Parts: sequence; structure tokens; C-alpha cells
Amino acid sequence: MVTLGFARDHTYAVMGLGKSGAVAARALAAAGADVLAWDDTAERRAALEHASGVTVTDLAARGLAGVDALVLSPGIPHTHPAPHPVAAAAKAAGVPIVGDVELLLRALPKRRLVAITGTNGKSTTTTLIGHILASAGVPVEVGGNLGRPALEFDDPGADGVIVLELSSYQLELTPSLAPTVAVWLNITPDHIDRHGDLAGYVAAKRNIFARQTAADLAVVGCDDAVSRDVAERLRRAGRRVVDVSGDGPVVGGVYAEDGELVDARSGRPETVLMLAEAPALPGEHNAQNAAAAFATCAALGLDRTAIADGMRSFPGLAHRQERVAEAGGVLYINDSKATNADAAARALACYSAIYWIAGGRGKEGGVSSLSAYFPRIRKAYLIGESAGAFARQIGDGCPTALCRTLEMAVRQAHLDARADRQPGAVVLLSPAAASFDQFPNFEVRGDRFRTLVRELVDGNGGADESGAGERRAS
Repeated sequence: MVTLGFARDHTYAVMGLGKSGAVAARALAAAGADVLAWDDTAERRAALEHASGVTVTDLAARGLAGVDALVLSPGIPHTHPAPHPVAAAAKAAGVPIVGDVELLLRALPKRRLVAITGTNGKSTTTTLIGHILASAGVPVEVGGNLGRPALEFDDPGADGVIVLELSSYQLELTPSLAPTVAVWLNITPDHIDRHGDLAGYVAAKRNIFARQTAADLAVVGCDDAVSRDVAERLRRAGRRVVDVSGDGPVVGGVYAEDGELVDARSGRPETVLMLAEAPALPGEHNAQNAAAAFATCAALGLDRTAIADGMRSFPGLAHRQERVAEAGGVLYINDSKATNADAAARALACYSAIYWIAGGRGKEGGVSSLSAYFPRIRKAYLIGESAGAFARQIGDGCPTALCRTLEMAVRQAHLDARADRQPGAVVLLSPAAASFDQFPNFEVRGDRFRTLVRELVDGNGGADESGAGERRAS
């Protein structure tokens, strides 16, 4: 764990005691800070009641007198839709509001840093970059929004690299961020409730570039209009920019074309590898992720061979088009991380005989934007709060079944796919919705899918189950 020496003899308030907040409270206390901590959930408060150097106290009731900084969980709003009372009190009192990543950067200000953001693909790209660096023998610490709290990192040393996935929430709470390489993958509407509108969301994301110097590099996906505009603005400001694309050539960039990953940074396109050699990176979206990872690792000094070798050995990431099983002519894919339509589109584009499990807590626009993929879908099995709305949006685009639960959907999809004997059949969990109506998070949802599939494939549950309301397209 990184030592936060700068915190000694200072007072910090920590609001939000989930995984990253609890680690932050303990790390600050270990460094000799006075720590005041609170969470609106009693269970999380109880977990820190006896932590050495941590005082669990209601920060809203106590106030922030004498507090040097408020460490705020990124999941707690401090602007839209309305600031949490503790965040509002900090602003009123002039107390700085930071996140745990900011504490890491203050502790290790001279380390090489890669920061990755975007609406989709962040976790895969972050993990891929970390894997390539580690495979090449570079000391590396990987985490952030990905799941491993930043303050659990060790110091990778002067020759090492810190690789951070950063959400829009985290970027608002990291005023010292100045990445050696900043990676911007893409933008589609998401988290609008937290940023007011799309412009607010984009502005939060652009913080990733705000403090870069002329020596630093911006790697920008150029497969959507907003991101192309971001790249152009950076160029006009005199920044170093490498464009990356999963959808064809870009001048002076890195891109995928005809199944090849191509490096054209020198002005002369050269093939890096055939993307089929990296089976954990299917689809156009992963081609862009691979292009971004190549540009990043090349900027950090790795040669083309080392990067290609790392891509070939990349095992993939749980809940991101994770291959769970293949049996009876059916492939089962866990893409539970696809919590919006744009992410689901990336999976739907990869397959042609899809038994699609979708639904949960829907987001703005639902699945209307996915109509181009409906001909690929043999049947859609709709679950959760959004099932009815998704069925209406799909209309006659493909057959649908309204299922109460993931369990019912998996069983029905499994039986239908086996019975149809369709070449290339894929049972795909790619919900295009959040999980919170039925599961604590997308990981638990994906884990449950994995368990259900393995039970069915192993022969422990293939009987039919009534209760799904089916409607066939005419």
C-alpha cells in the first residue's frame, strides 16, 4: 500500500465507505492523519467502527470545522442532480473535495501515469494495457474505477507505470491529474443525471487532458463525432495527439482495417498483427481498444513485437464478452458489463444467430438505437424493470419473450438455442441496462449468469419452465 506521508498531522473527512472509501480511511489513518468517516449505510459504518485512527461520526451533523479536505466517494453527487449534504457543507466552508485517486497522485507525483476514460471499453483497455506492460516485464499497478482501489497500489518505482481507469465522477475529483498518456475512447450519453446534460458529461471527461504538458500524449478514439471534436480541439491547443480507430484508416494514427491492426504513426502504415490472433478482443469496438493500447504502450517505449505478443496472450476480462461455455453447438457469452445500448451494440455486432438476454433498470433511449441488429437476433429474452419498455421498442424487429428473472431467461434461451440447431448460435447476456433492479451490481448479475449456464451445460437443469409471456414477430 502506498504511504500517504503528506497527510500526517492533517485532518481528513471521508464520506462514503465502500471499497475505495474504506481503503482511503485506513490509508490516511496509517499515515498519521486524523480521520473522520461516515457512510449513510449502517453496515459500512460498522465495518470501520474499530479501525485504528478512524472516528466514525455523522459528518452532516458534526460539520467540517478543522477539516483539511473531504475525500468523497465518486458515487456520491457533489453537483447534479443535487449535492449530498456533506458535499454541500464542504463547498460552503471552502473545504477541498477530492477522491482517492487524488491522494495516490499526491503520494506518487513523479511516476509515469496512464489514465483511460470513455463511455465504453475503459476496463478492457485498462486491463489490456496493464497486461501488455506486465508481459514485457514493466512494473505496473492497474486499477481505479476498474475495481481495485487506487490506494491499494504499491509504488511501481521510477521504471514502472500506474494505469488507471477513470470515470467521469473520478475525473471531477482529481485536480492533480496530469497523465503521461491520457486515453479517451468514445462518448455516448451516460450518467446524464450526474452531469446535467451531455455537455456536462463531456466536460467532466475532458478533465483527463486539462493538466497535461506538451511532452504528454493524448490518445483519442475517433469513431464518434464528439471524440473527433475533442481531438481537434487538443491539436489546436498544440497538444500531441494520436488518433485511433476500430473502423478504418486514420492519418498518422493506429487503426484496424480488414482484420489487421495497423500502425501509421510514422506516416507509413505497417501491420502490427492480425486481430484474429487475439481471440479475447472480438469486434470493432475491441479493435479500437487494441489500437488505443498499442498507441499507449508504444509511447511508453515498448516495441511492436512486445505489444503484439501481449495482445495475443491477453485472457480477456470477466463480464465483457466473456466466453462462459460452448456446448451442443451453442456459445454462451457473459457481457453483463453492457449497461447501456451502445455497449450492447458492440456485442450484438459480433454474432449473427443471437439468443439475446436484455433488460434491467433501463437508461435513456432504451434499446431503440439497436434496431439495425434486430435481424441478427433469433429471439430476445427480456428481464427486469425495463422488460415491457424494451419489448415495445423492439416491436416486430425480432421475437421476444417477457421473462421475470435472469434464471427464466437463461433457461428459455438455452432450450431454444439447443432446439433450433442454428449454426453460430450464441446465448448472449448483454443487458443494455443497469443491474440495480435485481442485483447489487453488474458483476453479481454476470456471476449468476455464469453459474446458471454451467448448471445447464453440465446437465443439471434443462427442463422447461412456464411463466414467460411470448410474442412472435409477424
